[in-house]
Parts: sequence; C-alpha cells; structure tokens
Amino acid sequence: MPLDGEYADEKTGWVAKQLATIDETGTTESVDIMGMPVVVYTMRGAKSGKLRRVPLMRVEKDGVYAIVASYGGAEKHPAWYHNVTANPQIEILDGTQRHDAVAREITGAEREEWWARAVEAYPPYAEYQTKTDRLIPVLLAEPTS
Repeated sequence: MPLDGEYADEKTGWVAKQLATIDETGTTESVDIMGMPVVVYTMRGAKSGKLRRVPLMRVEKDGVYAIVASYGGAEKHPAWYHNVTANPQIEILDGTQRHDAVAREITGAEREEWWARAVEAYPPYAEYQTKTDRLIPVLLAEPTS
C-alpha cells in the first residue's frame, strides 16, 4: 500500500539538493554519491508520523534491496534507522520505478552475505565499519507487490 501523508522538511542541505534534483528529473539516475547509484527510501517518522525521504546507496539483488545504516561510521545509528524499524512499511524509488516494500533487519549469515554485496556496491562501507564499535545494521527491503 503506498505511503501517504505530510512530508517532513529535509534539514540536510546536500540531501535536500539531491531530492530536489530527483523531483525535477523524475529519476534517481540524475544523482549519485561518489559516482555510484542511489535509490530513495520513503518512510514514516517514528515520532512525527511525517513521511521522510532518504537517498541511500543502491544495493539490490532480484528485486530485494539492502538498506545499510552506516552513518559514515558514526557511533550511533542514523535517524532513519529508527524510523524504519518502528514503521517497516516503506516505498523505494529506483530510477523511475516505485516499489512498496517491508523492511526487516538481518543478522548472521544472511547479514554477512548482504554486507559483502553492499561493500561491493559501495566500497567505503568497509572503511565505515572500522570507524565504529557498533556492528553496522543491514536491513532488507522486500517487495510487497
């Protein structure tokens, strides 16, 4: 079921700029991070209930997406992680295609498999893990339709 409701204002300048470019062009292919593709995840805020959009690295296999909560190797999880774990119904924009999905955090061998895939898609993830004592969470977004 598509998400609906009021959108929160984006406070981070570079994120707002990326989202504006995507909105203007109609595709995530109009932006990148370090030359690598991104997708946009839309989620409901855990506290505000407002919709939030987050461009993150594209890590996909067979229609399933990995969402990596790296936060650049910071000691805390990114704010969006709490939103997705509280409200796992999300929407994914990949190129011009929208997909409804449900997110779940993965562990063990499943996480290791997807972590390797994530590092292959975006090599800086490996460095981010060395910067923090926390195990960087990996969530899977699986299509609902």
